[in-house]
Amino acid sequence: MPVAEAMIQGHDSCHGGYIFTLADSAFAFACNTYNAITVGAGCTIDYLAPAKLGDLLTARAQERSRSGRTGVYDVSIENQHGTTVALFRGRSHQVRGTLLPEQPAESTTTEASA
Repeated sequence: MPVAEAMIQGHDSCHGGYIFTLADSAFAFACNTYNAITVGAGCTIDYLAPAKLGDLLTARAQERSRSGRTGVYDVSIENQHGTTVALFRGRSHQVRGTLLPEQPAESTTTEASA
């Protein structure tokens, strides 16, 4: 995510809400990789360094735990210099349904014609 002029707040750095949105989006992609509808149950974020105008922020999400219908995911946000800007931890909860339609299993039987 490039930090644009509209994202800069009164302290001449990127508003934390934009950084949170990037982290939360990475969390959503990570916890929905199993084709099961999964939502956030809670999260925390720690801002470690300012992101400045022109910075390019990258989010990396890692699954730490997934058991039953719950999971824990860590997301780190870094700038183009490798400086960690924020650390986010999200807790997920799987609800009913799938994101994409389930593919029918291919039949393993063959039919013979007479």
